[in-house]
Amino acid sequence: MAFGRQKKGQQVSEGQIENFIGQNTSIEGTLKTDGNLRVDGIFQGRIETAGNVIIGPSARVIADIVANAVQVWGLVKGNITTIGRLEILPSGRVWGDVQVSALMIDEGGIFRGQCHMEGEPIEPLLLTSATEEEQGIIEGQAQTTAEAQNEHAAQEGSDKQNDEE
Repeated sequence: MAFGRQKKGQQVSEGQIENFIGQNTSIEGTLKTDGNLRVDGIFQGRIETAGNVIIGPSARVIADIVANAVQVWGLVKGNITTIGRLEILPSGRVWGDVQVSALMIDEGGIFRGQCHMEGEPIEPLLLTSATEEEQGIIEGQAQTTAEAQNEHAAQEGSDKQNDEE
C-alpha cells in the first residue's frame, strides 16, 4: 500500500531502460542522465536523472539519488529524493534520509532514516491549539470534574465522621 497520491508517470516500471549497470560492473562517480536507469552492480557516488531508477536485487549502491521515482530491490546507503514515489521491495534495504511524494515499503523491506513527504500542506494535529469555544468547553469540563472531586472528598469525610460516632 502506498501513502500519498499516485500521479501519472510515477510508475517505476514505465518506459524503456536506457542505462544499465550490470551485475559484474563497479562504477564510482557522478552519473547524470535524462533516461531511466537500472543498477545491478556496485555504484558509489551520485545519481541524477529525470527518469526512474531501479536498484536491482544484486545491486550495492552507496550514493545520493535524485530521480523521478525509485524502486529498491537491493541495498542503498545514501539520501534519496524523488518527485514521485519511492518503493522499497521485500529484499530492498535503504539507509538514509528520503524526500518523496509517496512511499511504499513492502513487507520485508527495510528503511532506516528520516522521511519527508512533499505534497499539499497539512496542518499537524496540535492538542494545545484549541479554539476559544473548545477551550471554554475543556475548562468547563475541568471545573466540573474538580467540583465533583471536592464533593466526593467532602462526602467521604462526613461518612468517616459518622462511622466513628
